Amino acid sequence: MYICLQDIRRICTELLDLKDAVENLRGNMYSKHLGFLRISEEVIEMEQELIELQKHVSVQRILVQDLMSGVCRELEMWNECQNEDPNTKNDLQFSEIDEILNYDMEDPKVTLLETLDILLVEHKIEEVLLVLDAEEKKNPGLSNFGDNPSNEGSSFKEAFLKRKEILKDLLVGICEQPSVRVADLKKALSGLVKVGQVSVAHKLLLKAYGFQLQKKIDDFLPSCSGYTETFAATLSQFVFSTIFLVAKDSVSLFGDIPVNTNRIVQWAEYEIESFVRLVRENLPPPETDSALRSISICVDAGLRHCSILEAQGLKFSKLLLVLLRPKIEEVLDMNFRRARRTIIDLVNNDDIEFPSLQPGSPTAMVTSSNIMFVSSGRRFMCQVEEILGQLTPKFILHYGGIILNKLLQLFDKYVDTLIKALPGTSEDDIVMEHKESISFKAETDAEQLALLGTAFTVADELMPMAVTKILSPQTGKMEESGGSSGSTTPVSISAPEYRDGKRHLQHSFDKLRDYFCRQYVLTFIYSREGKARMDARMYLEGKGDDLFWDSDPLPSLPFQALFARLQQLASVAGNVLRGKEKLQKNLLSRLTETVVMWLSAEQEFWDVFEDETIQLQPFGLQQLILDMRFIAEITVCGGYSSRNIQQLVSVIITRAIGTFSERGIDPQNALPEDEWFAGTAKAAISKLLLGTSASESSEVEPDEHLIIHEEISDTEKTPSSPSSTTESSDSFASANMGETESPVFFSDPEAE
Repeated sequence: MYICLQDIRRICTELLDLKDAVENLRGNMYSKHLGFLRISEEVIEMEQELIELQKHVSVQRILVQDLMSGVCRELEMWNECQNEDPNTKNDLQFSEIDEILNYDMEDPKVTLLETLDILLVEHKIEEVLLVLDAEEKKNPGLSNFGDNPSNEGSSFKEAFLKRKEILKDLLVGICEQPSVRVADLKKALSGLVKVGQVSVAHKLLLKAYGFQLQKKIDDFLPSCSGYTETFAATLSQFVFSTIFLVAKDSVSLFGDIPVNTNRIVQWAEYEIESFVRLVRENLPPPETDSALRSISICVDAGLRHCSILEAQGLKFSKLLLVLLRPKIEEVLDMNFRRARRTIIDLVNNDDIEFPSLQPGSPTAMVTSSNIMFVSSGRRFMCQVEEILGQLTPKFILHYGGIILNKLLQLFDKYVDTLIKALPGTSEDDIVMEHKESISFKAETDAEQLALLGTAFTVADELMPMAVTKILSPQTGKMEESGGSSGSTTPVSISAPEYRDGKRHLQHSFDKLRDYFCRQYVLTFIYSREGKARMDARMYLEGKGDDLFWDSDPLPSLPFQALFARLQQLASVAGNVLRGKEKLQKNLLSRLTETVVMWLSAEQEFWDVFEDETIQLQPFGLQQLILDMRFIAEITVCGGYSSRNIQQLVSVIITRAIGTFSERGIDPQNALPEDEWFAGTAKAAISKLLLGTSASESSEVEPDEHLIIHEEISDTEKTPSSPSSTTESSDSFASANMGETESPVFFSDPEAE
């Protein structure tokens, strides 16, 4: 314990000694610092004295030179006069000597020169200018050298102009000082104008402001990394405000001279090019949103400054846009590439939270089972809004067309991603490059319809809404009304471009819809073994030779199954695509059209009828025409009939009649009237709709009547009715033989 206390005392003593040493060191440093400051002040004073002494020596040297040149010139003139007139040699000699020896020290010219020398040494510029101006008003010939240097007063004139040259050098030195104040600069430039050095003064004005601008930029650049979004706007403020001040001071000091204006334009163009180069060098990475925001703010600020300069006749907006365009296109391209890359990640990631949409928004109503597909649309729009949120009005105004094209390309990428989520293999996937895999598939009808509904909402509502909000042609008109009256403000996009953009969205969605319809129809037509359910051989076997005399004619079993499939899909669509009746009818119409197109183009189907080894019967032609009329009546009763479907049905019927005629079947005798087919098709629809209740009363299992996912046998003799007709029977409830109007296939639940 004693040892520990002793050590502590020793340590305390050492600490106190160290404290005293530190105090002494700090006192010495303070005293030495004060001494250093005094020495620095003395050095500065000595430098000023040396400068003054140097100026005094320079002035004395000029005076001695002037005196020597004056004496030599007087002697030369005296010798010339003496040689020209020998008779008056003695008189001239005495008169010149007398003039030299008896020189009047009070001569006003000598007094003037001495006064100018004193004022120049004392740097009293304003007084020097006043003296020079007063003397030039008395003797206008002092402004320029005379033609004959031997004239009277030429020595004084030369001495006078030398004083003006000294004043000019003095004023130039003031203008070239790095730390010259603006007031002193303007005084010096005004002095140069008064001594006739307008061109020199204007060049010094540009040089001085250019130096000040460069100093501002050099001081700002080290800290620009902390202002990634606004640094370009700050640089724009520096550059264009300097150009504005130069133009303003040029007019106030020199007047509105075209030569000076041209010189300002050249100087300003150089400064703007340097500004754009700095923006490119210090911009954040082009694929980041901060780079897009920064370049957008830069364009907005630059164009705003250019509009101010246009009032002074200086137009730099086109130059600025041309210089920035390559960087702008690079930043836009990289940002949209980043957005395209993130589309797959956004679709695959379900853990990302997004701001909730308004209750009345198109994607607000969604079932829990299909939230993944609706979320993909919301996430896509979040990407779009994130990009558009970085843009400023003037940026959009001038680059609206490029932005619109990039948005359309982004939507195309989104559609390609959704196509990969649908079942089946597209023919285009074989040649598609950069094929990305996705973590989900839309397997059920509800999921596929939810996917289509989401894409439709984005293409038909959300994307046009976003584009209209910022890229509509009215944007340009609003900017033009608020802009300067002397400039023509372009519109962001023209009305034709806007319409073309909407058509592009529609075509992209049609690509997704057609892929869905093609895969859906192929899944229905072909079994798991690859055999076609709609085989032409079913028209070779029948109940009799003539369908007309059948008491209960019905379409073929595959077409009954097609009716059930469409009815089932209509029921699901009524729930999943609620409020999108246009899309529901469009899908059903396109599905039906795809089936008819397959029948029309499938050569294997027609090869059966053209095979001469097979015996054809009138019943087969009647059944085929009834099936085609049945398809046409389904679309009419469903309210989604189209001209294409009617034309394709007519083409198939015409081809079938021609094929059977070539095989010896007389259509005039084999076929009943067209009204019979139409009436029979309508009656079949009514019977199939009522088949559900009949099947329930006979206690038949629903799966026996739902011929959708199972193989359809050609030997089945009873019509099939889907189990899902109960939910959608209302949509076909009015389809019977006696009706003349086509019912609406989809009822609006909200209208009920």
